Amino acid sequence: MCGIVGLVDSVGPIDRLLAERMTGALAHRGPDDSGLWMSSDERVSLGHRRLAIIDLSPLGHQPMSSEDGLTTIVFNGEIYNYQDVRAVLKGKGVKFRSASDTEVVLHAYRVWGPRCLDRLVGMFAMAIWDQQNRRLFVARDRAGEKPLFYIQKDGRFAFASELKSLLVDRRLPRKVNSEALDDYLAYGYVSGGLCMLDGFSKLPPAHWLTYEPEKDRLVIERYWDLPTHNPLACDLDDLTDELEALLTQSVRGQLVADVPIGVLLSGGLDSSLVAAAAARTAGKGVKTFTVSFPEHPKFDESAYARSVANFLGSEHTELVAEPASDELLSALIRQYDEPIADNSMIPTFIVSRAIRRTCTVALGGDGGDELFGGYAHHPWFLQFERLRRLGLHRLRLEASAAKLVPIGIKGRSALLAMLSLSTPQAALTRFLDPILRARLTSRPVSFAPELRRSGLASGRNGIDAICAADFRSYMCDDILVKVDRASMLTSLELRAPLLDHRIVEFAFGRLPANARVDGNSRKVILRNLAKRWLPPDFDSHRKQGFTIPIHSWFQGPWKHLVQDLLLGGSPFFDKQALRPLISTLQATERGGHRLFQLIALELWRREYGVSVGT
Repeated sequence: MCGIVGLVDSVGPIDRLLAERMTGALAHRGPDDSGLWMSSDERVSLGHRRLAIIDLSPLGHQPMSSEDGLTTIVFNGEIYNYQDVRAVLKGKGVKFRSASDTEVVLHAYRVWGPRCLDRLVGMFAMAIWDQQNRRLFVARDRAGEKPLFYIQKDGRFAFASELKSLLVDRRLPRKVNSEALDDYLAYGYVSGGLCMLDGFSKLPPAHWLTYEPEKDRLVIERYWDLPTHNPLACDLDDLTDELEALLTQSVRGQLVADVPIGVLLSGGLDSSLVAAAAARTAGKGVKTFTVSFPEHPKFDESAYARSVANFLGSEHTELVAEPASDELLSALIRQYDEPIADNSMIPTFIVSRAIRRTCTVALGGDGGDELFGGYAHHPWFLQFERLRRLGLHRLRLEASAAKLVPIGIKGRSALLAMLSLSTPQAALTRFLDPILRARLTSRPVSFAPELRRSGLASGRNGIDAICAADFRSYMCDDILVKVDRASMLTSLELRAPLLDHRIVEFAFGRLPANARVDGNSRKVILRNLAKRWLPPDFDSHRKQGFTIPIHSWFQGPWKHLVQDLLLGGSPFFDKQALRPLISTLQATERGGHRLFQLIALELWRREYGVSVGT
């Protein structure tokens, strides 16, 4: 895992000091080595911070150039099948100088061009300067595990793994993008190619772009997508056999590293299966880690994780979580580039920091819910879709209901979703409805975030549509962002075996609906696999994950944050609308998540010195 950065200037030479400072801003992503390359005309610069995982020798140094000097790469991530691709390239006469996967990617591009991406299994963000064609090639992995921000402005193009690297250039404005702000208030994160700062963008997952400086031309294309749903006519055990082989293959590939590896074990189904696959592949020397909340039993899953670890015979470590200090919360918000309302960033960081003391790489269970129908609301959505056949949403009454039904009334979200023109998934998974967002920000009512979210499931039905929308939004723009930034702040590489694209294609292309959700049973196929791999008394129906007792924290150590960051005055919100909302949120246990959302936004604004325009 590493950090990458680059500048291409069609106007004049690049400021080398600026390029060095931008690279230095990513030091936490790669503490082992750094490098900076500039073209002979000083119009192109590529920077790299290295976290050495494969080929720890100086031969793995980046930026890495071909022998003829015509192609130079910076790469962040891991290619799990690089040995197979290397063998094919050697058969074509390619000679290698190192044992790194980066050199494999470099030569794969030279042989196959952009279509080399079709051959790669892994997580990555990469940039290649192609001197012969005078173009920059940038690509991001299929699921979006590795981040990539960019900006094109005044004949210049710049990219980086994290937004803070681009913001080293103080000439770039820091103004809130109103469309992204509405998206964040709706869902708690900024989705798709949007960026919270005006003028900046994110390269979406499964896309590549090219930039030609002579023409100042940027072209973006998708190279992979979820397959068309064509379910298999197989019984559950046969499907489980196939998934078992795929997950074993994925974990075996992701256990390859020249450094120690651990497993992040929450005690839930997904991470337990990954830990089991690791133990079956690597033996009983696997290291597992979990977080406990002994003072809050409702949120403490350490006993479940301990049971799985004992069954697998892993070397298990339990970490006690304490309320995050103001300093830690500020550091995490700063690390995340954009505001994010997922408060599980805190335990994710705590466990990442602890794992890093003994391991450089860890495996996690991310992706299981989105691929296999694991969220508690998934079965409910299916019932909700049937109710919507009554056609109440066509009456366009959502706005009126939002004004009439007080915030905090049980069932308000469900009623608004029933009346919304957007899909049930888009309406029910949001934090704040359009009317409330408009009141808080004194802006016109906008349903744009909901309508964008509805389009993510276009052409799909039932549980397949719901999972596709979650995969394309919540997973890549919340879950994977949370994992990447929290782990990389500690210089730990976190891998997600369930997001191997062959498993993704199996889940979305070939699984029948009842292998995901059957009645009120979720993740049916994963639970069937658990019967083979996990303890007989394992509760595969339980759903918790890494969560925190946030309501209690807001009643105690975080109580002052409400006054200091919100009621004290925030340019984002209208005070008259904000005060009654905060009173309601403080009175309900579920309100803590929305309080965190609002506080994270204001804390982000202060950390980044952002202006809020009209």
